[in-house]
Amino acid sequence: MQNFDKKIDVFLQSFIDNGGYNDVLTGLKNTAIIAVLGLIIGIVIGTVIAAVKVVPKNNIVVKALDKICGLYVSLFRGTPMVVQLLVFYYVMLPLLGLNLNSVAVAVVVFGMNSGAYVSEIMRAGILSVDPGQMEGGRSVGLSYGTTMMKIIIPQAVKNILPTLGNEFISLIKETSVVSFVGAMDLYVAFSRIGSNNYEFMVPYLVMAAIYIVLVFLISMLVKFMERSLRKSDKGM
Repeated sequence: MQNFDKKIDVFLQSFIDNGGYNDVLTGLKNTAIIAVLGLIIGIVIGTVIAAVKVVPKNNIVVKALDKICGLYVSLFRGTPMVVQLLVFYYVMLPLLGLNLNSVAVAVVVFGMNSGAYVSEIMRAGILSVDPGQMEGGRSVGLSYGTTMMKIIIPQAVKNILPTLGNEFISLIKETSVVSFVGAMDLYVAFSRIGSNNYEFMVPYLVMAAIYIVLVFLISMLVKFMERSLRKSDKGM
């Protein structure tokens, strides 16, 4: 017990006296930025891919887009996130002559990766909507695209909200791999604190606790949104 108390004292010294909290705040900020922006990009990409997947394949253009979207999903679902980060940062950026910092790269890669998973989630959500909704929209003169954007997709989002919450949680936890491209996240922050005195037990326990709190808060937010949507449906 005394040994553990000493470890806590060492951690507090590194965290407070040596300014380790600055790294933690930066890591927490970057983790939030990467996960939130990654999910937003993923929802946009996933919605477009899902719409292409469910649209009737009446012409060669739609068929070609469907093949491209299928290849995209297979590519990003078939390779680990860390491999995608490394390839994009160390291969694609030099080839394209782009200069992006590691956090921006992580946002782009996380968004593109999330888009592949969200596309399947969104596709299932769209297919879960009563087909009569599409027929009703078309019967009042709305185009297929307008009906999809204004009637079908909003209902699909309600159906898949818990699954989108799970995707957000996955992104939060997966941000620990951004250290491979030099980005500061919670893992890097607490590793630095541990490296100061070669005491990693308490820093890693605190890091785990922060991830648990983040996941708990996201879960509560999703439940709150679900209750709000159910109330609005009843009000209608």
